[in-house]
Amino acid sequence: MNAVSPKKSLRTIALIGNPNCGKTTLFNELTGLRQKVGNYPGVTVEKKEGRILIGSEEIIVLDLPGTYSLSANSPDEKVVTDILFGRIPGTPPPELIIFVADATNLERNLYLLSQIIDLKIPTVVSLNMIDRINEAGIAIDTSMLRKEFGVPFIPMVASKGIGTKELLSAFEQLPPIADVIRQWQLPEPVRIEHNELVSILIANEKMSEPAAFHEAQLLLSTPKDVSSFSNEYNSETLNHLQQDHSNLQLTGVDRHSIFVESRFRWTNAAYKKSVRHTTPRHQNTIHDSIDAVLTHRIWGFVIFFVLMAVMFQTIFTWANYPMELIGSAFDMLARSVSTVIPEGDLQSLIARGIIGGVGAVVTFLPQILFLFLFLGFLEDTGYMARAAFIMDRVMSKVGLHGKSFIPLLSSFACAIPGIMATRTIENQRDRLVTILVAPLMSCSARLPVFSLLIASFVPNVLLFGFMSLPAVVLISMYLLGLITALLTARVLKSTILKGPKPVFIMELPPYRIPSLKNTFIHMWERSLLFLKNAGTIILGVSIVLWFLATYPKMAQGTSSEKLAHSFVGQAGHAIEPVLKPLGFDWKIGIGIISSLLQREVFVGTLGTIYNIEHADEANATLKEQMQKEKDPVTGLPTFSLLTALCIMVYYVLAMQCLSTVAVVRRETNGWKWPAAQFVYMTLLAYAGTFVTYRIGLWILS
Repeated sequence: MNAVSPKKSLRTIALIGNPNCGKTTLFNELTGLRQKVGNYPGVTVEKKEGRILIGSEEIIVLDLPGTYSLSANSPDEKVVTDILFGRIPGTPPPELIIFVADATNLERNLYLLSQIIDLKIPTVVSLNMIDRINEAGIAIDTSMLRKEFGVPFIPMVASKGIGTKELLSAFEQLPPIADVIRQWQLPEPVRIEHNELVSILIANEKMSEPAAFHEAQLLLSTPKDVSSFSNEYNSETLNHLQQDHSNLQLTGVDRHSIFVESRFRWTNAAYKKSVRHTTPRHQNTIHDSIDAVLTHRIWGFVIFFVLMAVMFQTIFTWANYPMELIGSAFDMLARSVSTVIPEGDLQSLIARGIIGGVGAVVTFLPQILFLFLFLGFLEDTGYMARAAFIMDRVMSKVGLHGKSFIPLLSSFACAIPGIMATRTIENQRDRLVTILVAPLMSCSARLPVFSLLIASFVPNVLLFGFMSLPAVVLISMYLLGLITALLTARVLKSTILKGPKPVFIMELPPYRIPSLKNTFIHMWERSLLFLKNAGTIILGVSIVLWFLATYPKMAQGTSSEKLAHSFVGQAGHAIEPVLKPLGFDWKIGIGIISSLLQREVFVGTLGTIYNIEHADEANATLKEQMQKEKDPVTGLPTFSLLTALCIMVYYVLAMQCLSTVAVVRRETNGWKWPAAQFVYMTLLAYAGTFVTYRIGLWILS
């Protein structure tokens, strides 16, 4: 293959590297907002794809999942190898690889790099975080690394954009791939068997030489019986493989480890030639001193809960001003539409059905953005891994893996990526338990529901002189979800998914200064996703609800009587007997049913219903409408502090998200577990709300 010429042949670049190497930071630096997130066909692994311009040529850049090797043991790792070998429909194999290596932990990174070089795809190494090697007491000879590995090493600080131009210019200076030689060596008996199997795979299975070279290693070292591959390879290949296994056994070579050992032997030798440690490697650094506090058995928990308290207090206070501005803007828009369109059904549909329903949800966008801002900073600084480490002490008490904490913490933002993040958990029982309890964590979709009810019915008073009661209630809802998730996990691990206590091993990434650009891009992606949902699903639900709440019409009667006469009113009254023990009326029931699709639809539903009912008060906010609502029979307020608490408890515990159900089905390969999850969470929500309502009535009496 000739040297890479971006203007002629380069179309796809893949970023690959170990977890926590700064790969996504570099991806964001290269692509900015010219990126999109989706899923690879047939799997739930997230696909991040961006575009960059090199000259006048537009190049696709793929941010592949982090992995330690190309021996695929998880869905993430399998996607990486499938992309590199062109096995995923619609995703061509990359024509160039940017290998992102952590300069402060280079020795561990070189193993994967050696596997990438074996694939004979033009490769450039981004030697990231080069600014921190002096602090770590490391001196790196990049020219020696290039000599050893045959590919360029570009010193970079991706978070600051340092080295980006040099990285891009290196694309045009790559040596011909034929000049890159695999330098690691196998023992002679193993090399002979390996080369023979490579030839067999090329001839019989029509593999390319790099694919056959990689596959032969996996087959020769596999612990599986050869017969288990009968559906993948022809009989001649399998017979030859069986003979290879027998031959290697006779030589006394441990075929299960020889490939890894041989590769490590070479990469370690290359590392020692190229890297010099100017200070003892065991010497404590400032990061060790910080870890001593943040991972302390007592202070670690204190700091964690203080950070969580600050996060929720900030979410509830700072977001008030932009929320009021957005709410006022939608009110103004509704008034403007009412003055332009003559009074009638069309005016009601647009001003109160569409604008009222969608506006009620979009108003809470600032709080969701603040939530992602905090989670982004915690992730970028490296604190998330420390939180998982200290929480392992709690997780192990309920039979969960310490690695389960990061998926559960991610579920505070959205259960879908949280469930997908369970792919890093090796034990299938532990992974399944984490999937089943992840939706109990209060995701951002619940935040509009909590915010509306707390702002409307929880008094804004200070507790302990510094924390508001609304913030305390909000934290309580999140803690309720977390505690319920842990208790549920304990029950599952003690019964139907019983298994041994998991062992927790996790790499702690270095501390870093958060990248504002990365956090902004993350917030931008999530805000677009939220607005897309508000503009499609919630818009559609609002229109349907407006129709159901408007027809059939009554010639005369009050607005309450007209709503009760409508289709939605009839449906609400039909389910009211089931909801009455929870303190809910038929209107709340409509909100619960409509939000089975997505939780935040509950707010839009109330916005649509109350704007229709109080057509003469179109300028009033949803909060004011709910506070004014009276029971037509008793004359008592429909909503109260107790009612609000009951609704929040229900939404903490219930599975009100069909998208999550669909993801659980794909992750578990069937309907058995998602169906069981939906049933147990619905029953849990009903029981929890019933108990809350009865305790509340007892206190008030």
